[in-house]
Amino acid sequence: MTDETIFQDKKAAYYTLGCKLNFSETSTIGQLMNERGVRPVRRGEMADFCIINTCSVTEVADKKCRQAIHKLVKQHPGAYVVVVGCYAQLKPETVAQIEGVDLVLGAEEKGRLMEMVEKLVKNVPKHATEQSVGQFVTSKFKDIHTFSPSCSRGDRTRYFLKVQDGCDYFCTYCTIPFARGKSRNGSIASLVEQAERVASEGGKEIVITGVNIGDFGKTTGESFLDLIKALDGVMGVDRYRISSLEPDLLSDELIAYVAHSRAFMPHFHIPLQSGSDEVLKLMHRRYGSALFAHKVMTIKTLMPDAFIGVDVMVGTRGETPECFEQTYEFLKSLPVTQLHVFSYSERPGTQALKIDYVVDPKEKHCRSQRLLDLSEQKIREFYLSHVGQEASVLVERAKTGDVMHGFTENYIRVEMDRNNALDNEIVRVRMEGMSADGSSLRAEIK
Repeated sequence: MTDETIFQDKKAAYYTLGCKLNFSETSTIGQLMNERGVRPVRRGEMADFCIINTCSVTEVADKKCRQAIHKLVKQHPGAYVVVVGCYAQLKPETVAQIEGVDLVLGAEEKGRLMEMVEKLVKNVPKHATEQSVGQFVTSKFKDIHTFSPSCSRGDRTRYFLKVQDGCDYFCTYCTIPFARGKSRNGSIASLVEQAERVASEGGKEIVITGVNIGDFGKTTGESFLDLIKALDGVMGVDRYRISSLEPDLLSDELIAYVAHSRAFMPHFHIPLQSGSDEVLKLMHRRYGSALFAHKVMTIKTLMPDAFIGVDVMVGTRGETPECFEQTYEFLKSLPVTQLHVFSYSERPGTQALKIDYVVDPKEKHCRSQRLLDLSEQKIREFYLSHVGQEASVLVERAKTGDVMHGFTENYIRVEMDRNNALDNEIVRVRMEGMSADGSSLRAEIK
């Protein structure tokens, strides 16, 4: 088999679990395979390659990864099955033993995916009736140093620009540093170049992604604020959104810059995890509730209409009923917009397992539901407070139905009558009442 025929006229199926960063990286893998002659598989076709990008943030995520692998192996008998991502890094032996899996690549190795797959195909001819070889290639987390760039277009209108990878924080509940390695990043010059390429392709919005993006600069001696300023100067990109920033890395200077920037939207996502200072200490978080409240109020002072999403975890070890009530009341008192609620999941090897107090699963569910109800109340109030106002919306093409959607600068989802000519266009609208399903505001194009 020659190098030219390994990938030529072949088809690949892709499956991604987890965060936006994973989706961005899968898209980049797809672009690399497409450049070698591999096109995405169509409905009803058999793939020659199956690429599964996994997540391992919770035990449920691990289970979903195994289910996804089994599903693709069954759907595409005879395909080479390659598994990458966090679950592949943390449990490579387990993944390699799943029937049908041919290759498992860790965080350091996935950047060499094309090279590794080419080697696999050359050395291990495969047919539907043959058993998989189940080999894996991973590095220890301390040896993960490579930054693999990724800038990809999502399913609709926005692009995702990976600026950073890995984490040095080692919170007691988290396995991400072990799955992703040390904090590392691309250079500002290389990232600006990628943003300029997005502009040349007609992209209007970029979401800045990474694992701990506020820690940007560890490998290049630069700063996240410097990156923001440089990207703001890329003409043609009209909108940037920052995916998530740790409270201790969200400087007042950065908030002030976003408030007056050309293209950075008044939209923040800040992980809180707990409103109890006692629990935050048990988690080894690097801030207290007072700092978090200060960041929220600083944003709202400079950008009163800003959307603020908050990550909060319930049922962690050490979260007594009193600690949870502190979290609930703290979040209730803050002018945040939406809560992303996660239930704590035991992860082998984490320091949290040394904490004695364990929350009952039923109680964990009850706490989660209370916060979800609070979140629904907050986002509805936020939406209704904008009824009657005008805003600019980046329109997304509708796949089906008579309506299309888009987001305002401050991330309010709006619903408009369908007009495909407006796809990927920024239009001025007047926001009306809630939509029929309650997920957005009805809007009339001005």
